[in-house]
Amino acid sequence: MITADLQQALHPYRRLLVGFSGGLDSTVLLHQLMRWREQAPGLELRAIHVHHGLSPHADSWIAHCERLCHEWAIPLIVARVTLAEEGLGLEAQARKARYTAFREALLPGEALVTAQHLDDQCETFLLALKRGSGPAGLSAMPVRGRFADTEQIRPLLGETRESLLRWGQKHGLRWIEDESNQDDSYDRNFLRLRVVPLLAQRWPHFSQATSRSATLCAEQEQLLDELLADELSTLVSDDGALAIAPLEAMSAVRRAALLRRWLAAHGALMPSRAMLTRLWNEVALAREDATPRLRSGEGEIRRFKGQLWWVKSHASLADRIIDWPSLEKPLLLPEELGTLHLSAGGNLRLPRGDEPVTVRFQASGVLHIVGRNGGRKIKKIWQELNIAPWRRDTTPLLFYGETLVAAAGVFVTLEGAADTETGVQLEWKA
Repeated sequence: MITADLQQALHPYRRLLVGFSGGLDSTVLLHQLMRWREQAPGLELRAIHVHHGLSPHADSWIAHCERLCHEWAIPLIVARVTLAEEGLGLEAQARKARYTAFREALLPGEALVTAQHLDDQCETFLLALKRGSGPAGLSAMPVRGRFADTEQIRPLLGETRESLLRWGQKHGLRWIEDESNQDDSYDRNFLRLRVVPLLAQRWPHFSQATSRSATLCAEQEQLLDELLADELSTLVSDDGALAIAPLEAMSAVRRAALLRRWLAAHGALMPSRAMLTRLWNEVALAREDATPRLRSGEGEIRRFKGQLWWVKSHASLADRIIDWPSLEKPLLLPEELGTLHLSAGGNLRLPRGDEPVTVRFQASGVLHIVGRNGGRKIKKIWQELNIAPWRRDTTPLLFYGETLVAAAGVFVTLEGAADTETGVQLEWKA
């Protein structure tokens, strides 16, 4: 790729974070960007190398990347990650950890640039075909796509691996060879080592053809997005919940298309046809007194008050007790639940000097809350106030000593009520 092509592919970004494994592809990409920077001094480059700890050579790869980035005057971030056991498979788990590191490293106004190329696109298409994916999956990888609060750009997606090799050899570049790339027990390596070369031998332009098919699938998906956008907006509440009743009158095909786009808007894992069938039959059409849930990637699909909700999964908080020693400062909650702070003007009293302040997520006993006569158990209060079941386990409960005084954004108890006009309000920013 020549400089003009890079400039066009990356426009209008001038601050770039480059995924840098140290292999051929990312080395060529970083070298081309470095050469472009020589012509455009305002271009800001940073590189990030993710250390997965899977190879005995991983530390030497870091040293190689550090030497090269020092030579090219490109700041390098080394992100060491630990792969969690989530049943996703090693390839998928490594990818998840890698992109989490990318997301955490990005600065405002910076685009993520990665080195996937035409042969990678072909492999991605074939993997989607193997899974039985529809047009969305067969769209494979876009040249540009939303990522975090910015974009991920793949400027080499039209280049073959052979063209990158020629560039590397021409410019005397040095790169590392990951020994795991020769292990054909991994699906992508199996395609790369055994299947794609055979297809290319028979049909030399097979990779270009699959790239065109991926582009056509992406165009069809974009068209459907545009055609269904207005209808979907009428079905989704301000809270992001999807109305069930209108979907019942639709054809299964139209309903599935809307469900997929609703899930995509929440960043949920794209469901298979079987998963969509389960979603509809087991969640949307479950009996009225049921509280159905269906796990989907890092979240769950739930039903409440005639609507479908996508809810991020959380570890149990039942036993968590969080000290809040300084009420003048916001309290950071676990599990990405946001922050709590106290502001003037509410009906909650401040604690007495002998009352330690804590936040919990579980309470028992009979409560008396402001605005209601008589006492009720907290389960009954949640029901009367129409608090969704999953919110009941994640709503912060404020305790003074061992006394529950407020549930953030929901109620204040009589024991926590201010008896003067100098009360405060418990505010929760999720």
